[in-house]
Amino acid sequence: MITLDVSKVFPGNTPQILATVTGTLTALSDGMHYGWSAPMIPVLQSPSSPVEIADSHIVWIENIYMFGGLVGLPITMFTLDKLGRKNTMLIAAVEYLIAWLLIAFASSIEIIFVARFLTGIAADTNFVATPIYIAEISQKKIRGRLGSLIYVMMLIGILLIYSIGPFVSIVASSTVGAALIILQLSTFSFMPDSPYYLLMKNKKEQARRALQILRSSKDVDDELDEIAKVVEEENKVRGRPKELLTVKSNRKAITIMTVLCFGQHYSSISVMLMNIHMILEDAASIIPASTAAIVFAALMLLACTLSAFLIDKVGRKVLLLSSSFLTGLSLLALASYFAIKENDIDVTDYNWVPVAAVMAYAVTFKYGLGLIPIVMTAELFPTNIKAIGCTLSDAMYVIAGASSIYLFHFLHDTFGMHVPFFLFGCLCLLVGIFVIFVIPETKGKTLDEIQQLLKGERLSKNNSKEVNGNA
Repeated sequence: MITLDVSKVFPGNTPQILATVTGTLTALSDGMHYGWSAPMIPVLQSPSSPVEIADSHIVWIENIYMFGGLVGLPITMFTLDKLGRKNTMLIAAVEYLIAWLLIAFASSIEIIFVARFLTGIAADTNFVATPIYIAEISQKKIRGRLGSLIYVMMLIGILLIYSIGPFVSIVASSTVGAALIILQLSTFSFMPDSPYYLLMKNKKEQARRALQILRSSKDVDDELDEIAKVVEEENKVRGRPKELLTVKSNRKAITIMTVLCFGQHYSSISVMLMNIHMILEDAASIIPASTAAIVFAALMLLACTLSAFLIDKVGRKVLLLSSSFLTGLSLLALASYFAIKENDIDVTDYNWVPVAAVMAYAVTFKYGLGLIPIVMTAELFPTNIKAIGCTLSDAMYVIAGASSIYLFHFLHDTFGMHVPFFLFGCLCLLVGIFVIFVIPETKGKTLDEIQQLLKGERLSKNNSKEVNGNA
């Protein structure tokens, strides 16, 4: 595959930024898929819909996206190390494109189900491969900011589908999503692959060339040697699933990622994104649900963008800790409103509360809980086990997402809207406590130094010296 030498045109960090931006264009499309059900289910239920759906189909439209992610796990685990980070990302892009075409020309609910299932497979592949790729091409001083861009892109996609979904045809919105994927395929195909992966495959000259492009410099020998040393050390122990349990640092990494993945979904993010219109309509909010949904997505995008600039300055742990507690309080406020309303108490004078709580949630969740976990996923696992570790983390993410959606609908239908949000709010507070006592700060650390932290080793001054190639 042809690789374009962008370093001749763009100096400094720009090639890394270009590779990240073009590589995360699929996240724009995924954001549209992720938030698709919220504005599009009313469209599908309208008399003019080309597809007839029943109320029982709604939970399947939401959950089949998650189930597709589970099927994508073994595919992702295989392609990451066999075909490489870059090629795996391109495979995900093709899957997204096929899904958009299926939705655009769907004539039955079964075709919608197939498209959503395929999207789930693509999302799993994309959200495992892309963070790894970004972490392995980035210098440590900008790794956090570049790593967070995938969520910024996803939120732009959510905002896009919330903004156009209720007002255009299914074919038109699908065309927009497909166009984004075509743009990604026509640009990212020319970006270099991960130097880490190339060295894993003993392609040293290709790794050197990739590093020269990414760093806009011919002088990369020291960094290349450092990466080669790290890869060699980690490859001495062949990465196997059992090492996630037998190696102490890997056990800690998978424990952290499991808690954070469940913490993300059990803070109700999938529930919110897929049901925001219904939640606000049930709350009899002060502004129309379609308008509030657009503001909700815009606030999430703003919070995520600001956090992307702060993550390498303030640190992961501070953002994650404050986000967990503030998100929990926002959800408890929303739950309290629903509890009062469902007890037949007049809340007309307070119908601004659910809007305020949901908007507060958008900000407090997205700057920490909604961003930090995907950055840390690619940081916590060593190279020889990274594909397995990140894939397993994504499995936890998918399971948490599917179960949280099911639990929300069950608790809502059985007890009322207040119960699931009381539960989700309390769980957020517990995640905050976990952050305090278990999660290390990875800001400004090379990937090798992070492994030392997980092993409980003290960093020496020599280890703290910047090694861009290991970041």
